[in-house]
Amino acid sequence: MSKTTVSEKAGRASPLSVEDRQDMILDAITPLLLEHGQAVTTRQIAECAGIAEGTIFRAFGTKEELINAAVERRLDPEPFRAGLREVDLDMPLEERIRTIVALLQERFTLVFNLMMALGRRGGPPPQEERREFGEIMARALAPDLERLSVSPERAAQVIRMVTLAASVPHLNDAEISTDEITSIILYGIAGRPAETTISVSTDSPTN
Repeated sequence: MSKTTVSEKAGRASPLSVEDRQDMILDAITPLLLEHGQAVTTRQIAECAGIAEGTIFRAFGTKEELINAAVERRLDPEPFRAGLREVDLDMPLEERIRTIVALLQERFTLVFNLMMALGRRGGPPPQEERREFGEIMARALAPDLERLSVSPERAAQVIRMVTLAASVPHLNDAEISTDEITSIILYGIAGRPAETTISVSTDSPTN
């Protein structure tokens, strides 16, 4: 009987931890949930993740627990907050706003599509969470205070509201691009306020 050499042992991959196995499965399930919703099967998930079907039940217990974990992961605001904090303050204002819009659009679109596919309804983020998002975005806009017609906090609120409205699938007949949203936020639909001419009479009022 042949003996396993030290080099052969060293070449074997270490078994995955429970956390690593769960992460691998969660990475695989999101696109399947978007396509199949609640009807996705554990067999489809296993094939996508490249694992045995039984591994799913050892990692999560039931399919429902797995789906709930996937939703919770996508709703976690921390990766989004981290992306906002990484916005380069040395970029031009236009590019900073575009980066923020892209981050918001990606998050809103994924969450809406996922909840719709699963037939679930979700409420707005807690007020404290929205306030924190606004503060982070306001810091990203602060270097250009002289160019803003509103406070950075108000600008952050407008950016969030416009991007949210543009990202809700059933409210829009056609996809609105990141560049379009950014342009609307920066310049509106007219580009600048219309100039008005006020005629001032120099005649004395008639008594």
